[in-house]
Amino acid sequence: MAGMTDLPLALVTGASRGIGAAIAHQLAPTHRLLLGGRDEDALARVAEELPGAEPWRVDLTDSSAVEAAASRISELDVLVHSAGAARLGTIAEVPADAWRTSLEVNVVAVAELTRVLLPALRAARGHVVVINSGAGLNARPGWAPYAASKFAARAFADALRVEEPELRVTSIFPGRTDTEMQRAVVTHEGGSYDAARYLRPDSVATAVLTAVTATPEAQLTEITIRPR
Repeated sequence: MAGMTDLPLALVTGASRGIGAAIAHQLAPTHRLLLGGRDEDALARVAEELPGAEPWRVDLTDSSAVEAAASRISELDVLVHSAGAARLGTIAEVPADAWRTSLEVNVVAVAELTRVLLPALRAARGHVVVINSGAGLNARPGWAPYAASKFAARAFADALRVEEPELRVTSIFPGRTDTEMQRAVVTHEGGSYDAARYLRPDSVATAVLTAVTATPEAQLTEITIRPR
């Protein structure tokens, strides 16, 4: 793997499966990769497929662990926040822990990981990509905890873009995508699952690659993707 050390470094969270794994595959030809997640075996399997990739096993809700792992990164070109949690239900039926989980995983963990990696991102004049959701643009009945967290994630990205003008910051808003999370959502809704109705994870990953490889003077601030 001669020359791999000369490639820019990207950290992708949620990289063990679904959209995160697809993003890792899209970035692999042009980047060294840190594959973030909690499932050590799954991360190892993805890393085996990608030269220049290595697992970065961290529980993103453990601030001490995140800070310790981030301290070993001195320069970071790309940070992709792809990890997420979906807790659904109506306001009348959803308990407080569902709100806390949604906000902790989808907002607080994103903000904290970015915060501790800011020195490394600044050193590289790097790029932060937040995988948001259509729920971050429109709140539907029964989706309040998830939508609220995704609206907050959009606000986080917008504030970061202004506060850190040397960085590029992109929010990506995919529609429904064929993932394990989507299967759980459809089960919750009581519907039947048809993968052909949804975006492919590769389609979302292509949007990430487009943002990351934009010419230096350009910044793709928001990308919205919907199934045809």
